[in-house]
Order: sequence, then structure tokens, then C-alpha cells
Amino acid sequence: MIFKKDDFRLGMVLGLLLPLISVVIYYFVKFYPLYSFGDMMAAFKTNKSLVRAISITCLFLNVVLFTIYINTRKDKTAKGIFAITIIYAISSLIFNYFG
Repeated sequence: MIFKKDDFRLGMVLGLLLPLISVVIYYFVKFYPLYSFGDMMAAFKTNKSLVRAISITCLFLNVVLFTIYINTRKDKTAKGIFAITIIYAISSLIFNYFG
């Protein structure tokens, strides 16, 4: 199975995919019946509290995934997840304070 592999690139892919999946889930939970996905993305541009809410959720999920891979001794995969999480956190901070 692919999740048993210990690879830096796998960690980077997982670190990128989990936040994207959480954004889609957030859309279906909060916006789906009334608004389109484009409307939600437009709301992200104007509503910083919405960006903070989804950023915290995405970062939390990446930390959980990182912890799972650290506890299973998949250190290379965990490093990839950590690298993407750091990039994501820095870009989230920049967007929140300067965007």
C-alpha cells in the first residue's frame, strides 16, 4: 500500500492533498446548498476570519497526519509533510496580515 512507503515526495503530496480535501469538505458542509465553489473562493478573498478558520483546520489535519507518520517511524514521509505544513503556515500568515 502507498501509505506504508517512507518517501519524502509522498509526504509532500500528502501534505498538499489533505488541505485541499479539507477545503472541499468545508465547502460541502458550510456552502454547498446555497453557494457555488467559486462563491466560496470569492468569500475567502474578502473575509479574513473565514481564511483563518480553514487555515487552522488544514494545519491541524497536517499536524495529525505528521504525528501518525512520526509514530509509525516513517521519518522521510513525515519530513515531507512537515515541509509542506511550514510552507502552508507561512503563506497563511502572509495572506492574513498582508493580503
